[in-house]
Parts: sequence; C-alpha cells; structure tokens
Amino acid sequence: MMLSVGNISSTRTTRGHMAPGELRINSQCQTEQRPLPEILRLLSFNIQVGINTQKYHHYLTRSWQHLLPSASRQHQLGKVAQLLNEFDLVALQEVDGGSLRSGFVNQVEHLARESGFPYWYQQLNRNLGRFAQHSNGLLSRYAPDLLEDHKLPGILPGRGAILTQFGQGEESLLVVMMHLALSTKGRANQLAYVRERIADHRHVVLMGDMNTHAEDLLQHSPLKGADLQAPDLPGTYPSWKPARVLDHILVSPSLSVEQVDVLPHAISDHLPVAMHIKLPSPLCKG
Repeated sequence: MMLSVGNISSTRTTRGHMAPGELRINSQCQTEQRPLPEILRLLSFNIQVGINTQKYHHYLTRSWQHLLPSASRQHQLGKVAQLLNEFDLVALQEVDGGSLRSGFVNQVEHLARESGFPYWYQQLNRNLGRFAQHSNGLLSRYAPDLLEDHKLPGILPGRGAILTQFGQGEESLLVVMMHLALSTKGRANQLAYVRERIADHRHVVLMGDMNTHAEDLLQHSPLKGADLQAPDLPGTYPSWKPARVLDHILVSPSLSVEQVDVLPHAISDHLPVAMHIKLPSPLCKG
C-alpha cells in the first residue's frame, strides 16, 4: 500500500501500529538488484527541514521558516545532498513531504534525486495539510527485501519508525530508523515497541534522533539487555556548540564497527552521525 500524503491519521497511537510501506524508485538511477557491500556506510541526520539554525536566537528569528518557504532552504538542501553522496543507507528526520514551507517539494524525493539514491521512502508522521508534512525519510543504494511503516505509541501523534530488512532468514539485516519522543515516558513506550520488533533478529541497526544519551538508551530503557552497542560519540546537539549526544546508531555485536564519526557539518541544529559497519559474509552474497 502506498502511504501517500494525507493517508496518515492524526489520531492517538497509544499502542503503535504498522502498515506495509511501498519503496519509491528514483527513475534517474539504475535499479538492478545488487548484494550488500562488505562495508556498509550509514548516516543518520535530523535536517530540521532545511533551516540553518546556528544560534539559540535563531529558533525565534527563523521560526517563520517552519511555516513559510525560504529562499535559503534549497541552498541548505544542496549542502545536505552533497554530504549524502558518500553513504549507502541514510536515515533522515525532520524532513518535509511537500508543503508550503518547502515550496511543495518532497524533500526525501529531492535528496534521493540529488544524491543519486535509487530507492527512497517518506514516512508521513504529522500531516498539517498544505502547511507542513512532518516526516522521516529513508534513502538506500540497495533494494531492501522488506519495508514497514510503524506509527510509534504516544499520547500525541507524530512519531514514527521505518523498519527495513535486507536479506531473508537468520542472517538478514534489520534496520530501524526513528525519531523518538522528548519525554522519558514517551520514549520508554516507543522503545518497548521497537524492542518487540527486533527481538528475533541477530543483525540489528537502530538509527535516528533518539532525544537522549546512549547510557539512558542502553541501561535505563526497554533496550536494556537487547545486546546492542553504542560507540562513544562527541555531542550532536546543538550543532554550533554540541554538548548533548541525542543522535545515535546502535548496532548488534555481530556487526563490526569499522568507523564512526559525528560530522562537522552545521547545516541543521543537529550534527549528522556516520558509521561504517562490516557485514557478516552471508549478507554480502548475491
């Protein structure tokens, strides 16, 4: 089922729910089936819908850009697209699905086209009609075997996770991209929901803006005991003086972390997190 603009209900999702997602194809790219590479390059980035927030006072002085189009937004998206060129699988948070504020440009589709990603998916989480299409996004250079759109539980609607799987069976790779709630209770409910979905999988990646630090995620949330690891990272927020690590890529021990960085690209109010992981050999066989 295609989850197009306007299809997502704004009703409460206190328990969370799933719908199948339909992968979108970039017609400008070749889309032949390819096995995953030995080293998979991951990126998670909250792009703040292309608003260039560089100081705290910009939250006030540039707040109008959350509602209205800005001439600088396409320039900012160009910077994001240039960065994305170096990665295979990208999780985007705070992207717009095509409304007044983005000039009716679907930012996920735009970035897929500009960065040459054959596959993309926009998850619409909060639909404000022509004024805003709050979304998460997936960009991939490899075709997944499964794609699911999950509405995360919460009193207020608007948080979601994209679940995608590469391969089949015990050796498949499960990747969950998410943007979690600000409140501790809200995150706990959402992480409990995510934990249920990853429980039977050996090779797991969780990535996104999780709105808390790694120790809280691994020691004081439903992810405790889930056998995930989080490399030590410098701050990701705010981008101009990063003091808090809110953005993460968590991986199973079976996935060897070859490289991890917080990239010094102050395009948004968050800094992007990049990771290169070495995949088990069965995942890389065609």
